[in-house]
Parts: sequence; structure tokens; C-alpha cells
Amino acid sequence: MTVWTTLFPFSVWECWWLVPTALIMDALLGDPPLPWRHPVCFVGGLLQRLESPARRLASRTPLLSPQAALRVAGMLAVLLLVLVTGLVVRLSLAAVAFLPGDFPQFLMALYWAWAGLALGSLVRTGATVRFRVENFPLPAAREALSWLVSRDTSVMDRPLMRKTLADTLSENFTDAGIAPLFWLLVGGPVALWCYKAVSTTDSMWGYLTPRWRWLGWAGARGDDLLAFLPARLGAVLLYLTDICARAAARILPFGAATLRPWDGRWPGLSRIRRDAAGMPSPNSGWSMAACAWLCRARQGGPSVYFGELVHKEWLGPPEAEAAPWDEARLTVLNRLLLRGMLAGGLILWAAALLARGLFFPSSSIFLFPF
Repeated sequence: MTVWTTLFPFSVWECWWLVPTALIMDALLGDPPLPWRHPVCFVGGLLQRLESPARRLASRTPLLSPQAALRVAGMLAVLLLVLVTGLVVRLSLAAVAFLPGDFPQFLMALYWAWAGLALGSLVRTGATVRFRVENFPLPAAREALSWLVSRDTSVMDRPLMRKTLADTLSENFTDAGIAPLFWLLVGGPVALWCYKAVSTTDSMWGYLTPRWRWLGWAGARGDDLLAFLPARLGAVLLYLTDICARAAARILPFGAATLRPWDGRWPGLSRIRRDAAGMPSPNSGWSMAACAWLCRARQGGPSVYFGELVHKEWLGPPEAEAAPWDEARLTVLNRLLLRGMLAGGLILWAAALLARGLFFPSSSIFLFPF
């Protein structure tokens, strides 16, 4: 593990406290205003600067077809973005290591970990959008929804806006929460931000439009690969969160409506897998299907992206069993996502600690933040 921890310090293999601390900070604080821009803005800015050189490189590669040349150029852009992002994070950790004591390095690692987890900020933004969808005039409500979705919102009515908001919040349970958490466990802040670089490429370039279909291919496929296991773990963790909520409702005097506000049921992992298989993405349907069943409301269905109708399967209970998405059910979805991230994340963290003890029982003691 020496080489791994040298390249990827503060993983769960050597540091027990970073993940739960970052989880709690993300849940409580989200991304509060700071004197500097969020690191993901710099990742996105660098990616924007790489577009022109990548297209020039593709245009000067005569041995390949235009589509293949764009794929190769996009792949090189993603690799360079990942390399630069990981190197910046690693060098920042190395730089503060020269300061007296261990606390500066601990603080830097915690900042990178906290900044890389985005579910708390997503849930807060979702609550703001939900309020505007319910209370603002239709044009302002549609504009607010466009902050979070790439679909055409210009002709949406309020019921469709509610369903669309539920879709994007549930889908991003993986991208904003479980996937970065997984890579934080595996390789600390450096691995987390390498994943964020790929995920940012998918968010900015990963569209099936004439402009991005080939240049964004590598980013989209890379994100599919890196989020493959976290997406499936995310659905299981939502199920385990539901089990914990049911158990707590039987033991604690707060009442089931407080501890388990969602009123749906878990249909079994095989049904979640079948639902998820109907989505165009290999990963997005897992958390969407789990949230749809637990919240007893449908997700997915035909959607318009960049003026084109994309046919998607419906996820969740049959129409006869499903309730419509309304303000109360969207509020419940936010609670499910936040609790799923906290409870599920801590379960995943505990499992990683157990695996560490089983496979590396004689390794050195974990790093402590004091």
C-alpha cells in the first residue's frame, strides 16, 4: 500500500476520520460562499480551454475518420484534464506538509474532500427550485428548473416540472454523492478529484448532439466506467437507509412519519435492475428507480433534450399504484436523498474500514487529526 498511499494519500486505507467528517460537513453546510471560486469551476474552465486544441488536433489527423479523430482528441483532453486536476490536488497536499505540524495537511485534505462531495448543495438547490416551481410565475419557474436540467423546459407545465426535478435530483444521487464518496474512500482527495474531472467532462461534453457526440465520447464512457459500481451501490444504500428508517421507527418515539416520511416500498433488487436497464445511461436508472419506488411516484418517461424527443422507460410503481409528484413528495425525496447519503455513506465507510482490517491487519495505525 506504500506506493498507493504516496500517490493517493488520505484514503480510508490510512485515514479513518476524513470521510465521515466530509460527509457531515456536506450535509450541514453544502457549498457555502467562500472568498474563492469552487474548484470545479477551475476544472470546467480548463476543459473549455482544451476544446479548441482538441478540435485542431482532430482536424490534423488525416489517418483517421473525422469521428475517430474527434474521439481520440477527446480522450487525450480527458486524460490531460485528469492528470492536471490530480496533480494540483496532490501538490497542494504536499506543499502544506512542509508547514509545522500535521494540522495544515489535515485541513487541506478535508477541504478537498468536502468540496468534492456535492449532494448537500444539490439538495439545497433542489429545494430552492422546488419553491420557485410552486410559487413563481411559469416563466420564472421554468428558468429556475433550467439551472439543474439540460432538458427543454420552455413549454413545461408545473406537474411536468415537478417530475423533471425529481428525475434530476434522483439521478444525481450517484454523480454528486455516492460516486465521489466511493473514490474518496478508495484513493482520498486525489482520486475523488480525478473522478470529478471525468464527471465534469461528461456534464459539459457528454451530449449526443452534432457538436459533442464524438468529442465528448471519451468523457461519457469514462464517467460510465467510474460510476458503474457506485451507481449500483447507491441503490443498495438507499434500500439499507430504508431498513434503518423502519427499524428506528419501531424503536424510537418520534413516529414513523418523521423517521420514514416516504411511503413507498422496496420492490427487490431484480426489479430495480430491470427498471434501470430501460434507461439510455447504464448508471442513471439505478438511483432513479430506487427513489421512484420508495417515494411511490414514477420517474423517467419520454423527455426532450436539445429539441429532440428521447424515449425512456417509466421507472417505479405502475401508474395505478403511483402518486403524482407534488411539493410534499418532492420534500420527502430531498429527505430520502440526504439521509441516504448520510446513512448509506456511513455504512459504506464502515464496510471499507472492515475490509481494511481484514485485508491489511498489520498495517500502520490510521492518521488522526491531532
